[in-house]
Amino acid sequence: MVNKKVRKYETDEIIVYWEPDICEHAGECVKGAPKVFDVERRPWIKLDEEPYTKIENVIDKCPSKALSYKRK
Repeated sequence: MVNKKVRKYETDEIIVYWEPDICEHAGECVKGAPKVFDVERRPWIKLDEEPYTKIENVIDKCPSKALSYKRK
């Protein structure tokens, strides 16, 4: 059985999951919401920078599906 590494980021409205092992680093997240997704910052995902609906739209464009979300 393979253990998946999944990072979790959350607010009162949304939980965002990132699977670094399948991330293709296409940069769609960074281009779509640079205030939220910033690879130079730690943690690199800061969900309180944009409305959760915008974050969902950006995540839906992730080509590798390394990013996913769940509304609370």
